[in-house]
Amino acid sequence: MTTPTNELVIGLVSVSDRASGGVYEDKGIPALQEWLATAITTPYRIETRLIPDERAEIERTLAELVDTARCHLVLTTGGTGPARRDVTPEATLAVATKEMPGFGEQMRQISLKFVPTAILSRQTAVIRETADHAALIMNLPGQPKSIKETLEGLKDEQGKVVVGGIFAAVPYCIDLIGGPYMETDPAVSKTFRPKSALRPPAN
Repeated sequence: MTTPTNELVIGLVSVSDRASGGVYEDKGIPALQEWLATAITTPYRIETRLIPDERAEIERTLAELVDTARCHLVLTTGGTGPARRDVTPEATLAVATKEMPGFGEQMRQISLKFVPTAILSRQTAVIRETADHAALIMNLPGQPKSIKETLEGLKDEQGKVVVGGIFAAVPYCIDLIGGPYMETDPAVSKTFRPKSALRPPAN
């Protein structure tokens, strides 16, 4: 049984041989930080990790962020394609207690609106549980534009949602695994919760 805590903690992991080796500047974590700052209205703390495409290192990092840093949500970027060095999904599944395949399915649906190669993406999501804590871990694309699209979804010129982004389901998922109550800016990502799970707006 997980125990709810008041502080929302989010882990951001960029998986890249070249960025972690200093060959070029990482763009994944800054893109995630920027989007979260616009979307989440609940106070939160971020833990960041920049690591190479090494399965053992990814597994260790994800486990540490959940078990030690006590993150409630962990977002990875990079390493989800079919190339030999792309092992983020394998590492994510290795530390999982439960699979949450709907997130990856929706990410591919969004990306397919832009490129047919979206079917090559192997993004997934899982729950990792310990005796007293749990977290949602999600693999996101590597490109900043794709990160925003998959989290936020697609809107028409009038701002109406055409394809729902995956983040709309994240706060309620965090509720269900015992994490803190997360609120978002509906203009960016409108959270969906059943009426029975809604709470009065925080002052």
